[in-house]
Amino acid sequence: MALDCTSVTSRKVLVWLVMAYHFVSAMACGGAYQSAIEDFCLTKFRLDMEELDQRQWCSWEDTVQTYGELTNCTYLVALKMDCFWPNRLVDEFFIRIHRLYFWNCSLSGRLLRDPPNRILGPFIVVPILVTLLMTALVVWRSKRSEGIV
Repeated sequence: MALDCTSVTSRKVLVWLVMAYHFVSAMACGGAYQSAIEDFCLTKFRLDMEELDQRQWCSWEDTVQTYGELTNCTYLVALKMDCFWPNRLVDEFFIRIHRLYFWNCSLSGRLLRDPPNRILGPFIVVPILVTLLMTALVVWRSKRSEGIV
């Protein structure tokens, strides 16, 4: 089956036009978009985070609504300014937010600590006992099979 050169060429041109449109739109949303999300979104987020005790900043239950509102705000500003979302500026914006507010949080949102001994103990003792039992079983079985020919 032969490919039609005009359809391949027109597809390439279409792809380039779409890419150029995305590039121009993204570039047009530079400083103005960044200023808008900092003025509208970051200001409200800062006020909301100041209402929380700093020990609660790593608690996802306490910050999920505020963080969700920040995300929605960046999306709505992008939509209003006819910018693509997410984009490089949004990524950089959220990286700055995480460096300022969530730098000391673990990935799960809770501080990491060892589980209590009643939970940790069986995970340590059971494998040790199984290893000793299997070793004893192998030794006992190997001595027993010496007499059988």
